[in-house]
Amino acid sequence: MSTALQSQLHRSGEQSRRQFVARTASTMLGVGLLPNIFSTKATAAFEDASKLKQIATAKNVIYLYMSGGQSHMDTWDPKVGVETAGPTKPIKTSADGVRISEYLPLTAMQMHHATVINSVSSTQGAHEQGNYFMHTSYTLRGTIRHPAMGAWLNVFQPGGSTTLPNYVYVGNDSRHPGAGFFPASQSPLFVNNPENGIKNVKLQPGLTEDKFQKRMAFADTLDADFRATYPQRNVKAYTDMYDHAMTMMKSEDLKAFDLTEENEDLRKAYGKDSFGQGCLLARRLVERGVRFVEVSLGGWDTHTANFVKVPEQCDILDRGLSSLIADLSARGLLDETLIVVASEFGRTPTINQNVGRDHYPSAFSSVLFGGGVKGGYTYGKTDKEGREVVENKVLIPDLNATIGYALGLPLNQVVYSPSKRPFVVADKGVPILDVFA
Repeated sequence: MSTALQSQLHRSGEQSRRQFVARTASTMLGVGLLPNIFSTKATAAFEDASKLKQIATAKNVIYLYMSGGQSHMDTWDPKVGVETAGPTKPIKTSADGVRISEYLPLTAMQMHHATVINSVSSTQGAHEQGNYFMHTSYTLRGTIRHPAMGAWLNVFQPGGSTTLPNYVYVGNDSRHPGAGFFPASQSPLFVNNPENGIKNVKLQPGLTEDKFQKRMAFADTLDADFRATYPQRNVKAYTDMYDHAMTMMKSEDLKAFDLTEENEDLRKAYGKDSFGQGCLLARRLVERGVRFVEVSLGGWDTHTANFVKVPEQCDILDRGLSSLIADLSARGLLDETLIVVASEFGRTPTINQNVGRDHYPSAFSSVLFGGGVKGGYTYGKTDKEGREVVENKVLIPDLNATIGYALGLPLNQVVYSPSKRPFVVADKGVPILDVFA
């Protein structure tokens, strides 16, 4: 086919074809995201959202997510003298009056930095829905994806490191909501294995820098017509992601992902597993200006053999968490870094016939370290069997509003989704002011 004929076919029906693609792009790329504005109509939809504002108590967040539903009874809220306690025993900690499970002895020595929230309650009792609710404050729907907290931070407080992404996820959970309805540029950088770092950041053998630049220039030329035709937010976001990736490839900041630079004894202290090394990577990243790092630890779905599996999981958590706290503290970073330990729900106080605990969203725990929270403090309480919250119930949006409050995010500022629906950071969550020092 001649070049002239190709050109003629390309122009044939140009307007109708472009109109169709433009309408499709507008729908599928989420290009209807409106600027962050206030209006009487918009704010009225969230008149119960928290209007509290403050100077941030934390610059960074390291979010440790216990995927599968962590048993509050065998970690942060152990009981004594009741059948629901099982064989788990509470132990003393570095904070007077704070008791946690015997399976977390190293973390027990760091509890003078912690606020334990033993009154968290969710409405979602299935893994996918609970995971989504915990990360976004909104219930899972088929018509929209809501942003996780790191994406909100990116939108409201852009910046951070000049070459590294502001938001990193360490783990292998494909269900993470990421940027939600925000442009793709607000998504986290996903790192599957912390010891492998970032893949495909070096030129392939035999590919010179000159050849690479020529290839990228050619690709840019091929994309120019599409970008000019559809000057939409998400189209630009994908272009910016490529530019940012190329900048990062040449940056010295990539050394942050090289854990071999760390002392071997320190690496062993964190634990030579993916979670422990993920915690170490999180410390290296916040040192270099990354604002929000999530590290996932799965395996908490203990329907069977709870009292075998939970001690094993706690051993991994204990080494990684305690080393992270101590390491950040020694480097003067704990005061500006909020560590959050969270899970989608707890486990039943009742022990089932398989010596396990089942899903239990009614009452469970979350823990905060550093980042301006009170040390050696317990907020909220469950009854003597761990079944019901009897003091200071904390709903999931309240917990997320507390994280947002610590970061200084505007909790009641309305942002519109592509479908022009108004949303705020943590739905109508109210931050727990009592946990702050």
